[in-house]
Amino acid sequence: MTRRKLAAGNWKMNGTAANLTEIAALAQAHPTPGCDILICPPATLIARAADAAPGQIAIGGQDCHQNETGAHTGDISAQMLVDAGASYVILGHSERREDYEESNADVRNKVVAARAAGLNTIVCVGESLADREARNTLDIIGGQLAGSIPDVVTGDSLVVAYEPIWAIGTGKVPTLDQIGEVHDFIRSRLERRFGAGVGRSTRILYGGSVKPGNAAEIFAVSNVDGALVGGASLAAADFSPIITALENV
Repeated sequence: MTRRKLAAGNWKMNGTAANLTEIAALAQAHPTPGCDILICPPATLIARAADAAPGQIAIGGQDCHQNETGAHTGDISAQMLVDAGASYVILGHSERREDYEESNADVRNKVVAARAAGLNTIVCVGESLADREARNTLDIIGGQLAGSIPDVVTGDSLVVAYEPIWAIGTGKVPTLDQIGEVHDFIRSRLERRFGAGVGRSTRILYGGSVKPGNAAEIFAVSNVDGALVGGASLAAADFSPIITALENV
């Protein structure tokens, strides 16, 4: 099964209106992209990014609340993201799991809410350095997949992002064999739970210190369908070569 590749940029808590020019520059560099391109800016920029983004660049949120409305100061619902122009949302990122103690159940409920609102979901999974050194990686990933992904998903709406926590923003990258082992494991778990249709059509991204210099070799690994990129997605000059590497796989 052919899965269209996805290059997703997570700006995290970075960017103001001035940075919207990077989206325009990215569009100019990839007028007819050979893969899907997604930018997830901070919530304050989603509406303006959606207005500024040409048709070939999708815009997404970095999180959403599980409830549609309510007394949840500072939170944003999935419906609000859609209203602002988002078509994707990142859920279960390790920084959310750690900083806000989000559990697998929390992530699962958010995925349900996002799907009800019509958003595509990028569900993040990943192990700590202690888990990796204790050889517990696959157990951790398996538990996160089982607990964070509800039954109400489809292969064209679900994306899974493998981000080893110890590689995010550190410059450390797992070996290609380690990346392949986890991505193959994720694929097999998805197929076993959801069947061949969903299991084989769901895109699996790698995230964690992806740079222009290592992107091509990572994208050549089995079951790597793209990347969820942090810091290197903030500037078109850095993100564009990563996109080009993905287009050339």
